[in-house]
Amino acid sequence: MSDRNALFARRQRRTRHALRKAAGGRPRLSVFRSGKHIYAQVIDDGKGATLAAASSLDKDVKEKLKSGADKDAAIEVGKLIAARAIAAGIKEVVFDRGGYTFHGRIAALANAAREGGLSF
Repeated sequence: MSDRNALFARRQRRTRHALRKAAGGRPRLSVFRSGKHIYAQVIDDGKGATLAAASSLDKDVKEKLKSGADKDAAIEVGKLIAARAIAAGIKEVVFDRGGYTFHGRIAALANAAREGGLSF
């Protein structure tokens, strides 16, 4: 039986492989969730460069929040990443949930990014 990290890495590879096929040249909105914070970045895989990034550690987000590890933090980070991506000229992305299920903080961030103007 594989351990948790190996299973997570397998889910991550599986979702990223499917995203590369479906991306069609669009950048990837990647999400990382830790026990204390949530991070999001828009990545151009062709160039290997980060185009926009936001996290619950950013000053303007951190001041508004009680904790960086709840849905409120995810919503704020989703709004911020959408604003930064649009400022960088990006409107369409593919959503990379990594190995996480589309539920809770991940879904809250995705919905806030959609409301902020990103389409995926």
